[in-house]
Formats: sequence, structure tokens, C-alpha cells
Amino acid sequence: MSLRSALGSAAGAALLLLAAAPAVTAAPYETVTVDPTGSIAPDGTVTLSGTYRCLGNSGAVFVSSSVSQGDPSVRHGIGGTRAVCDGMEHPWQNSGKPSSDPATPGAARVEATVMELSSGGGLPLPRFHARQDQDITLTES
Repeated sequence: MSLRSALGSAAGAALLLLAAAPAVTAAPYETVTVDPTGSIAPDGTVTLSGTYRCLGNSGAVFVSSSVSQGDPSVRHGIGGTRAVCDGMEHPWQNSGKPSSDPATPGAARVEATVMELSSGGGLPLPRFHARQDQDITLTES
């Protein structure tokens, strides 16, 4: 058998093995959740919480959140928490006061985002790992 023929047979066998191999499942996916209830302290501070999971980062990663009530185009940033991207599920909790109109008990819409600031070429650029919009209820604490 010539070398060329042997290499061709080996390549063909490798392709057959790859085709017959079971599919490999992906690593745990990146997620962020929002708890169904948030709280409003007497001083107007809103606290939101949930869980997150992320993988592979090269820069600082944060879980940020915002809340809106009434007009969906008006969102108020509610803090940010440093995140650890190790593939494990972690809790997050953010607190802050809306910058203008105070939050009121009742229905609200929360957006939570896991975002990395990766420095590729000087300026830090955002890289989004996960995002979730969730209807919740704000209660007095």
C-alpha cells in the first residue's frame, strides 16, 4: 500500500469516526434572572435581585439593572454589582434611588444585563453576556 493510499484511508476512517460520534453539549449557557418582587425602602431606595451565570471574560463584568413604571421609555438605573464569570450560578442584588420620579409600590418592568467592559484596543467596549426583561411587583419594605 502506498503512503498516499494509507493517508487517504486514515483520513476516511477519521471522518467516519467524527460523523458517528455523539454531539457534544455546549458548556452551561449565560443567563440572568430577575426575582418577581423588588422592594422600596422608606427613603425611596429600590432593591432588585436575581441570579446570573456567565463564562469567559477578559475584562470587568457587572450585573446592571433598571426599573420603569408607567412610561416604558423612562428607565431608572438601579445600581450595579461586580460579576464572576466562572460558569456557576450566582445571586445578584442592586440598590439605588431613581434619579427623578420616585418608584411606587405596584407593577414595574425591570431590565437586568450582564455586561463586560473588554479593553480591546484602548477604550473599554461593552460585551453583553445576558439580558432579561421582567415584569415584577415593587413592595414597601
